[in-house]
Amino acid sequence: MIYSEREILQYIQENDVKFVKLAFCDGNGHLKNLSILASELEGAFSKGIRIAAKKIKGFSMAEGRDLFLFPDIQTMTPLPWRPQEGRVIRMFCYIRYADGTAFEGDSRYFLKHIAKKAIQQGYRFRFGTSCEFMLFLLDDTGKPTQIPHDNAGYCDTAPEDKGENLRRDICLTLEQMGIRPISSHHESAAGQHEIDFDAASALKAADTFLSFKSTVRSVSHAHGVHVSFAPKPLPQTFGNGMHITMTVYHENQEQIDYILQQQATAGIMRRIREFALFTNTAVSSYERLGEFSVPRAVTWSNREEEQLFRLYENPAEEGMTLRAADCACNPYYVFGLMICAAMEGISENLSLPAENAGYEELPHNLCEAIDCAETSNFLKETISSAVLHEILQNRREQWTEHISGNQS
Repeated sequence: MIYSEREILQYIQENDVKFVKLAFCDGNGHLKNLSILASELEGAFSKGIRIAAKKIKGFSMAEGRDLFLFPDIQTMTPLPWRPQEGRVIRMFCYIRYADGTAFEGDSRYFLKHIAKKAIQQGYRFRFGTSCEFMLFLLDDTGKPTQIPHDNAGYCDTAPEDKGENLRRDICLTLEQMGIRPISSHHESAAGQHEIDFDAASALKAADTFLSFKSTVRSVSHAHGVHVSFAPKPLPQTFGNGMHITMTVYHENQEQIDYILQQQATAGIMRRIREFALFTNTAVSSYERLGEFSVPRAVTWSNREEEQLFRLYENPAEEGMTLRAADCACNPYYVFGLMICAAMEGISENLSLPAENAGYEELPHNLCEAIDCAETSNFLKETISSAVLHEILQNRREQWTEHISGNQS
């Protein structure tokens, strides 16, 4: 649905909306928000709402300059878990300087710019996600334990699957927000679940992913359990991943062009090691890779195997699936980098290697991923130098802290 500012203000008046949450991502992809009274929204449309950049992780490149949140009216959604009297709505925002120029650390604007550039070159991209998470019991003081919520397995049913009602509430809540999950089920590990989403434009798919995570947290809290999206919450068992399905179309065409998908996939295969730091952002991201059918080798297949990329040959199926990312990532950067790498593959008419024979392996740890990113000309040409420097510095701090912890 396409909204106008006038329609949003009218909706607020007619639905007893008292607060508006202005949402944005920090440099690590963590969802942040600032609440304003609904009466202040009209001013936010024209002037923005000031935020303190120095207090936000990954925003130091603002160098003390003021930053302002500008709500994207097309992302307006009610928050169903908030009171129905004095209701609360949420909008994702773009971040700008006082003079109106885009803030280089705004990952949402980065994706919007990349997707628009692809459209100008005659291509449309759509993304879908399959997201895993684990539920854990709380102790008597309300703190999370490492005891899974149940001991069920893949696609098990109640009573073994104790998360059935919780998943139902998550899906119904998302539906009230205008987001339609296509399926949900218990996953392979104890206490592990998955919810899948249909393909959408890159920006909408990234917004949906963040809405999904915040909804799961809110509903899990209401059910009295703790949710973890960490790539490897427990050792010696399955981790939490996120499969990303990507489809590229020629402008004004709805049919899938298999050659186009191959070229796009070849482009991403060539660059995936270089931007693994974005798809797999945490130390534990690399502990998950190479175990329990999670791929590390950069290979592809059109069958359900332990390959990094699955390319669907059946015209009834859609596009390509990347199977290595996890829910700790910033989806705006990941989808944007996938588009850029895919466009390289298309423009250079790249061919895929032989099936199940690929380039190399994904990095084996966060340190190696940092090295791959630091020497990547692809990243230097795609992301602003200030943003890349900030991300590299943050990941180095993570790795140093991890090493220090293991040595103590």
